[in-house]
Amino acid sequence: MSEPVGFLTADWPAPAHIRAGTTLRTGGVSTPPFDSLNLGDRAGDDPDAVAANRDRLRAQLDLPDEPAWLYQVHGTRVVDAARPISGEADASVATGNAAVCAVLTADCLPVLFCDRAGTCFGAAHAGWRGLAGGVLEATIEKLPARSAELLAWLGPSIGAHNFEVSEDVRDAFCDRSPEDASAFTPRAAAGKYRADIYALARARLRRAGVPDIYGGGLCTIDDTARFYSYRRAPETGRMASLIWSAA
Repeated sequence: MSEPVGFLTADWPAPAHIRAGTTLRTGGVSTPPFDSLNLGDRAGDDPDAVAANRDRLRAQLDLPDEPAWLYQVHGTRVVDAARPISGEADASVATGNAAVCAVLTADCLPVLFCDRAGTCFGAAHAGWRGLAGGVLEATIEKLPARSAELLAWLGPSIGAHNFEVSEDVRDAFCDRSPEDASAFTPRAAAGKYRADIYALARARLRRAGVPDIYGGGLCTIDDTARFYSYRRAPETGRMASLIWSAA
C-alpha cells in the first residue's frame, strides 16, 4: 500500500467547509532529487511522475476538481480559478465549490485567503518580488468580500535566519513603506541583510485591512524531511498550497 500524500492542514479558524493547507514532500512517486510528492511540472522532473502525483493528490484529498495550476512568474496577476486559465499568473480566487485555488512553492511564501463566511477564497504566490509588487493586495482586491472580513494563512516559507538578501531587495520594500525596515537585519557583509518574509507579508496584509493573520514560523530550508527548498538544492520539487470548499 502506498504512503498517504503528506499534507499540512492550515491552522486557522476558517469555516468547517473550507479546506486548506500545504502538501509535504511525502507520498508521491518521484525519484531523487524530486522525492517524492513533487507537484511542479517545471522543476525538471519526469512529467509522468508529476501527473501521477497530481492524481494522488486529487484522489486522497477528495478535491472537487483539478487544482487551478498557474504559470507562476513572481508577478501580481490574479485569475479566476473557475475559468480556463491562460498566460502568466501568481494568484487565483474562487467562490462556491467547483474550483481549487493552488500555488506552487519551494521557499517562496504561499498565502491562502477566505472570508469569515467561507463564500470566497484564494491563493497567492508571494516571493519577495511578488510581495513587493503587490500580489497580496491584488488578490484581496479580487475577492468579493471586504478586507476586514478576510482571514489569511501564511504557509511554509524560507525563515528569516536563512533568507539573506541584498540592499536592492530591502529598497524594494522600504522605499515605499519605510516601516518595513524592521523586517531586515543587517549582516556583517556590507549591503547584505536577513529578511523576514513572514513579517513583511503580515505588514502588507494589515495595511490592506486584513486583521486576522495566521501561520508563519516554519522554514523550508531547515525542514528537509517535509519541505522542498530551492535555496537548499536548486534541483528540487515543489509543494502545493491549496484551498477549496467542501460545502
